[in-house]
Amino acid sequence: MNIFKKLFKFKESSQESDNEASKFMPETKLPIDDMFLNNFKKNGGKFLYCENEEELQDTFHNILSENNWINKPCYYYSNETAKRFEAHDVEFSKDNSADFFISNCEYLIGNTGAILISSKQIGDKKLEDLPYHFIVTATTSQLIETIGEGLTRLKSKYKNSIPSNITTLKTFEKDNSDKSDFLSYGSTTKNLYLLLLEDL
Repeated sequence: MNIFKKLFKFKESSQESDNEASKFMPETKLPIDDMFLNNFKKNGGKFLYCENEEELQDTFHNILSENNWINKPCYYYSNETAKRFEAHDVEFSKDNSADFFISNCEYLIGNTGAILISSKQIGDKKLEDLPYHFIVTATTSQLIETIGEGLTRLKSKYKNSIPSNITTLKTFEKDNSDKSDFLSYGSTTKNLYLLLLEDL
C-alpha cells in the first residue's frame, strides 16, 4: 500500500473515532438569545437589535424608507402600537389590505425562532388574512425557550381572560414544513422584520 493511502486511511479512522466520541458528549446549549437569533435568521426573518427607544424609532423609519412605505397605509390591531409610532409618516388603518402590518407580540420562542402572537395582536384574523409584510416589536425579556413555556406564561399573564387565536408566526420555507408544530398549522410565510429592544 502506498504511503499516501496509509496516511489518509489513518486520518480518516482518527476522524471517525473523534466523531464517535463526540456522540456521547453532552450537547453544548446555546443561550436563549443566540438560539432564537440563529433559528429566526434560518427561517428567513430580518432581525434588528435596538439598544433604546430612540434607536428603535430610527430603525422603524429606515424600514419605511427602504420599502417606500412612507405615507402608505399600515394595518394595526393594537392602539398602543399605533400610538408608539404615530410620529412617523404612516397612514394607520384598520383595513387589512394595507401595505404592511405592525404589531407587538407575546413571546419569542428560542428553539424554533418563531414569534408567539394571540388575539391581543391580531384579533380574530388568520395570518393569511394579514398583509405579507410584517414589522414586529419585542423586548429581550420576551425571549423564552419553548412554546410550552410560552403557553404557561400566557396562562399566568392573563389569568382568567386567556386570549384566543394563539398562533406562532414563522417564516419557514416550504421544505421545512414537516418541522412545524400544532400552533403553526396552516400558517403562511411572511416578509418579517423584528425590532428587538433591549430591556434587561
